Amino acid sequence: MTDSNTQSAGKMLTRASVYGTVSLALYFLLYFFEDFILEFTSRGGWYFIAPVVIAFVFSYFHGAFTSHFWDTLGIKAKK
Repeated sequence: MTDSNTQSAGKMLTRASVYGTVSLALYFLLYFFEDFILEFTSRGGWYFIAPVVIAFVFSYFHGAFTSHFWDTLGIKAKK
């Protein structure tokens, strides 16, 4: 393995680790602040946007983690 491939693999592993850690932290925060989030979003009016934003944030970080995880393992989709 060349030096550039080693650095590339290191970057992919670091990115997967960072996104995985952020994703895990988001799930922990969602669990920890469940009551507050539920009370906040059940007020009615424009508060319905909060769960949508939370879902998009989770989707972004979890999707990025999954993508970098599979790239680190060398598994690619068929073209």
